[in-house]
Amino acid sequence: MKYKIIYIDPPWQPNNKKTGGSMKSGADTVYDGTMSLERLRMMPISRIADDDCFLFCWWLGIMPEEALKCMKSWGFTLVNMNGFVWRKLTKNGKDSFGMGYYTRAGSESCLIAKRGKPRVESHGVRAVYSGYEEKHSKKPDEFADRIVQMCGDVPRIEIFARDVKPGWTAVGNEITGNDIMDDLFGIIGETDRDRLKRLPRRVK
Repeated sequence: MKYKIIYIDPPWQPNNKKTGGSMKSGADTVYDGTMSLERLRMMPISRIADDDCFLFCWWLGIMPEEALKCMKSWGFTLVNMNGFVWRKLTKNGKDSFGMGYYTRAGSESCLIAKRGKPRVESHGVRAVYSGYEEKHSKKPDEFADRIVQMCGDVPRIEIFARDVKPGWTAVGNEITGNDIMDDLFGIIGETDRDRLKRLPRRVK
């Protein structure tokens, strides 16, 4: 199966002083630990992507270079680093104070990248959405809706999904109970032996 939309909220692993010490992404509170940059880059995203495909990837403000490395490893070209922006609101409707190593971040950004020449169905989709914080930094469903509005009703997958949205394929251990690599290689149809032969020892 090849997808024309790939939507992902990686469990980033900030682990050095430059990225803010021990701060963790929201996804880490759901998934079994964060994933290293090397392992994220090894995910076979390019092999489930259609020749004409959009990538929507949430990234941490303290890790822009890491996000771009993943994007390039997966075979995509950047369109907009802040394609979507979630302005977080507290339950009282006020701006979230947020975390941060230098300034307090009250928002999160999702980059848009492309492979080939995917079609844009609507150029009227707004980038910024003000929405209430959900448990463990779950992204508002509004963004998935806007992605479909922008790209159309095409084959689409959410990776590290927190729930199953109508019309979407959803993978991640909160959905399937599996390791994400097992889910993705299962889509491709490779065995464990095939996978071990194909995966590089190290991503440079």
